[in-house]
Amino acid sequence: MNREHHTWYSQRLGRDMELLVFGHAGPPVVVFPTSMGRFFDYEDRGMIEAVASQYEEGNRQAICVDSVDAESWYNKSVHPRERVLRHIVYEDYLIEEVAPFLRSRYDSHRFAVTGCSFGGYHAVNFALRHPSLVNYCVSMGGAFDIHQFLDGHYDENCYFQCPPDYLPNLADESYLDRYRRGLRMVLATGEDDICLGENVRLSGILFDKNIPHELDVWGDGTGHDWPWWQRMAVKFFG
Repeated sequence: MNREHHTWYSQRLGRDMELLVFGHAGPPVVVFPTSMGRFFDYEDRGMIEAVASQYEEGNRQAICVDSVDAESWYNKSVHPRERVLRHIVYEDYLIEEVAPFLRSRYDSHRFAVTGCSFGGYHAVNFALRHPSLVNYCVSMGGAFDIHQFLDGHYDENCYFQCPPDYLPNLADESYLDRYRRGLRMVLATGEDDICLGENVRLSGILFDKNIPHELDVWGDGTGHDWPWWQRMAVKFFG
């Protein structure tokens, strides 16, 4: 399997950023790490191996990006206003640096996104905010409400990074049309997943907005951990 490590200095973030690429051809999927996770966690946790044939045969490429969660949402040493602003800069890095990198490898301006746990938040929020870039989104055990990171603070920037808040009020038909016509969205979770309620809640909001999606609740005691997410990866990317 082709495996590449890339690093470059991001002027936007003011630091080196790293990512891993798996596969040599096929449509790319951007993989977000879990809470404060790293770009290598997806591989280390067996998620690449679970669908290795897809990368070996050139059917898909995985681009495992790094996070700045420890500098944004989880950074208790700064005011919550600064936390969300750091996340917004990270979003700019994805749009202005990672997306062009993807286009250099695959002749398309659209790509898939996925993530487990808090990586599911990143995937869903990015897909909803940028449906012109994303055509497929798979959240596995995601949690989507960012109020817990704000210590009671709330402003416009926070609102527009919290899908359960901005989505019910969204009336822009250009966005809604992109969701309905060009975005496949999957919310995968388990009957014993601590984030089951968040997925049911977001699914209800999507249903009320007539936005097609799949709420996939797994039985058999499926919870919130890598062995279950490996099985989900086989279903949605295998």
